[in-house]
Amino acid sequence: MIPRAQVARSLASAPLKPYRGAHQATLRQGPASIGRPAEAVRLIDWVIVWFMLLATITPLTMSAAMLTNWNIHYVTTGGNFYEKLHPATYFALLAFCLLLARNGDPIGEIDRMFSDAKLVLLYLLSWFALLIQMLVLERPFTAIIDTFLLPLVLCLIVWRLSPRQRKPLVWGFHLAILLNVILGYYEYFSGHRLIPLTLGDVIVLGEWRSSALLGHPLTASGLVGAYVLALTLRPAICPPALLRLPLIVFCLGSLMAFGGRTALVTVLLTLGGYAAVEVVRILRGKRTSLPVAIGAICLLFVAAAGIFAMLDLGTFDKMLLRFSSDKGSTHARYATFDLLSRFDWRELVLGPNPARASALQNQFGLKYGIEDFWIASIVQFGVIHTLLLTAGLVGLFAEILRRASSAAWAIVLLVFVVAASSVSFSSKNIQLAQFILLITLLLPRDRRIAPPLDRPSGRERAPMPAVP
Repeated sequence: MIPRAQVARSLASAPLKPYRGAHQATLRQGPASIGRPAEAVRLIDWVIVWFMLLATITPLTMSAAMLTNWNIHYVTTGGNFYEKLHPATYFALLAFCLLLARNGDPIGEIDRMFSDAKLVLLYLLSWFALLIQMLVLERPFTAIIDTFLLPLVLCLIVWRLSPRQRKPLVWGFHLAILLNVILGYYEYFSGHRLIPLTLGDVIVLGEWRSSALLGHPLTASGLVGAYVLALTLRPAICPPALLRLPLIVFCLGSLMAFGGRTALVTVLLTLGGYAAVEVVRILRGKRTSLPVAIGAICLLFVAAAGIFAMLDLGTFDKMLLRFSSDKGSTHARYATFDLLSRFDWRELVLGPNPARASALQNQFGLKYGIEDFWIASIVQFGVIHTLLLTAGLVGLFAEILRRASSAAWAIVLLVFVVAASSVSFSSKNIQLAQFILLITLLLPRDRRIAPPLDRPSGRERAPMPAVP
């Protein structure tokens, strides 16, 4: 038997192993739950997934118009504080709190979240600056929670989920979008609107454009257009071509029912450019499956015949009239520049008085919003906060694109066009959260881990597995 003193001397003389090398995987994945069994951790994980499933479906099915129709004061005057936040915000915040408390180390979990996404801190800083300004000016600050904070919370949670945990969210997103497309066709051909179209407290009558469960035709057009681009540019979303191609045509046709000109033109130009690039690649020798090529050609001829038949029947006459008569949208954009000239330089830089800005908007016929995100932000927050918010959005989308496939660039382009041509994120809504959910759930970056070239010998140490 070896004496205890000799064992102590040998251990003291042995070299110490580096701490980082021995515990790197544990630090990256997060500490184990302290005093919490594995079954409890798995239960918490699936509760988080269920809350996130609700946070994914509710932005696509519960619009501001629906909440107003249910006598919930979400965008209307009056009501209690809890009515001013969208249900998706509550579900996302509950999932976020459970995620922080899952390992019993909320501070460490926050550190791990932001250490892998440092540019998100710039977005969070710009959001805090905006929050302080709204509190100083005594303006309702719940608008920036749903519009700008909800997308960030959704990103942070989705990035921490495994592919298996994301799968229910992906299926829920697909089903919610297809439900809106079907309801859009129903409203267009039947002339019956499921939910009254409202702008604040005013009910809009005589509007032929469908809105389905998304609340507004322009919101529906932008989101469905982004879904069409995602299906086209990333075939892995729906691998069977015989199912994907009819689905693309079905959703693309609904843009005529929703009546969004900007989204329709942007999607058609993007698809046209993508088709031209693919034709050039095929002519230069790119291989393609013969059944897919035959199916695509047949579907192209059927779609062309269907489009000409519908044009002859006058199905899309209402949409075509939108390009010749925009019901005052062009006049509203010109009035926007006249509105800016009414403010002095101090108001433009630091932000005007909310009552004065609202009165001038009503005077220029812009009561329901300014159809440009940046101009509307200048009118509401001033140039300084608009620049801060723009820089924060650039940082957020940079982190999103870093984790997304190349197809996400087309969605970001559509988001930019929608923001520059409509009210979009300048008013209280969840449109930004809808776009970000589409990118993070449907367009994740494919991770390819190369296998080792040769098997390590007995003396060599096997490499550590890659930590996501």
